[in-house]
Amino acid sequence: MDNAARAAGRPAARLLAVSKTQPAEAVAALAAEGQQAFGENYVQEAAAKIAQLQSAGLEWHLIGHLQSNKAEQAARLFDWVQTVDRPKLVTALARHRPAERGPLDVLIQVNIDDEQSKHGCAPADIAALAAQIGAEPPLRLRGLMAIPAPFPERERRQAAFLRMRGLFDDLAQRWPSVDTLSMGMSGDFADAIAAGATMVRIGTALFGARH
Repeated sequence: MDNAARAAGRPAARLLAVSKTQPAEAVAALAAEGQQAFGENYVQEAAAKIAQLQSAGLEWHLIGHLQSNKAEQAARLFDWVQTVDRPKLVTALARHRPAERGPLDVLIQVNIDDEQSKHGCAPADIAALAAQIGAEPPLRLRGLMAIPAPFPERERRQAAFLRMRGLFDDLAQRWPSVDTLSMGMSGDFADAIAAGATMVRIGTALFGARH
């Protein structure tokens, strides 16, 4: 990861280990090597791991689509929710965040390639959603997240990353708390870092292929 960042002429992006479908033992093994931040797709699956590994003091990110009826549990379990994409979710997360845990760090998920099959808000909706998040003290807006379309042409994938960087820079000018652009996975993290990602979500390259 550091090599990719140096090649891009940027500081190393933060590594989020994607631990969905991995047992708690695999997470613990990686944590023992120094990894502290882990990403989960499903609230129920994460709940069991978080409980089992509570004493390890790990940082947990929700990176999968969040249904409104799971918002209460997510607000209590996670340190970050990276997939905030609609006003109803903002309201629910803020209502249920325990005060003793401090603000919940959130990212706005953007559907940067306007894919019918993917969640995320339209780029034009970022400002309004950011304003709603910013008005909720139990939440802290940290930036943007995206999963660009897996186009076969590298140039098209790079273009999506660069569009995200532009949206992120605009948001950061308006909100001092914004410092995180989460994009890039095992197959394209170098291009994401080159475009300005500050966090990459890596699963396969760390844990191996899922079965």
